[in-house]
Amino acid sequence: MDDKLQSAILKAVDDRFDAEVEFLSELTAHPSTRGNEQSAQDFMAGELAGRGYEVDRWQIDVADIRDMPGFSPVIGNYDDAVNVVGAHRARGSGRSLILNGHIDVVPEGPHDMWDTPPYQPRVDDGWMYGRGAGDMKAGLAANLFALDALKATGHQPAGDVFYQSVVEEECTGNGALACLQRGYRADAALIPEPFAESLVMAQVGVIWFQVHLKGLPVHVAYAGTGSNAIEAAVPLISALHALEHRWNAADRRPADYAHMDHALNLNIGKIEGGDWTSSVPAWCVFDVRMGVFPGQDMAKARAEIEEVLRQAARDNDFLRNNQPEIVYHGFQAEGYALSQDKSETAARAIGALEAAHGAVTGGTLDKLAITATTDARFFGLYADTPALVYGPRAEAIHGFNERVELESIRRTTQSIALFIADWCGLETL
Repeated sequence: MDDKLQSAILKAVDDRFDAEVEFLSELTAHPSTRGNEQSAQDFMAGELAGRGYEVDRWQIDVADIRDMPGFSPVIGNYDDAVNVVGAHRARGSGRSLILNGHIDVVPEGPHDMWDTPPYQPRVDDGWMYGRGAGDMKAGLAANLFALDALKATGHQPAGDVFYQSVVEEECTGNGALACLQRGYRADAALIPEPFAESLVMAQVGVIWFQVHLKGLPVHVAYAGTGSNAIEAAVPLISALHALEHRWNAADRRPADYAHMDHALNLNIGKIEGGDWTSSVPAWCVFDVRMGVFPGQDMAKARAEIEEVLRQAARDNDFLRNNQPEIVYHGFQAEGYALSQDKSETAARAIGALEAAHGAVTGGTLDKLAITATTDARFFGLYADTPALVYGPRAEAIHGFNERVELESIRRTTQSIALFIADWCGLETL
């Protein structure tokens, strides 16, 4: 790409940046928690159609994806789970690309703990605040406006590009999986998750499960004759934390995580139990999230978790004969390491992103391993497609006062635009 065209692309992003910020604000105003993504997806479909893309909007059918590698079990139905893909079909034969992002956001928590309402986005001192502004609606905006910038210079990608707005990233990843089932394939994928303009070289996997405990209810006056299901959860949680410690041992860490003492995190995210304050609780359910390393065998990991819980239950007089029930739902996500992809395609994709990032920032592209999961695993593990995770700087994602830095969005959009131009090549409109 010559310097004149590169400068024109960067300027085109700058010229449309106010519109990009406005777009992000409108998208963030949609409260697209799981099951409530439809209005945001309607907005996305309209924006893609208005730009002339071939729009595919469909409801995910679990039966279509249940037997595919990477599927995560769900509780409930998918009557309201809708994906949107906008396709650009090129005339030329450039390399193809998936631009993937997720529309779903995590629950916002008590609104009185936010400085301003989470779905009334505001800009303050160079940051946009709002639930999902960073994770990851800014990435969806960057992908779209990078394509807009190319069009503004009189060009379009010379390879097919599939712009994906998917659901379910925050709990299963089945939205991205449904795109694979739908037939969307490309030579590379780019996912602008908010990791501060760094390239993610490795990500952990995640296992979600519930532990169901039964107790023996009696009046609290005779508590000693009953069995408290909530209190029985405490030693089981302690046993799981001991397992977490063992899995993080130095001799179990792959190379990408050798420098991290505690890459795998266990979280007790939810607990419920009992029916009445003055009755010994007869039941308890707690929800667990556990990380796994790339390459860690998922079946063996689940078996180890189950054995740890069974052993801890044997130390409880009541649970010894009333073993906990373990229910897997949500993430059954393998870890993924782009660093392990030694293909020429991966090397070229990484090189193209390094060049684009350097042209925009004047610096080298930082590379990191993260302790979270993304939808990159579907492309990298199950579609033989190198998946590059690279997005803007955000803070307090999943927390109160989530925010994303506007200038970082601008740079990310410029880098993505240059990456598309290099990776796909360009053809005139």
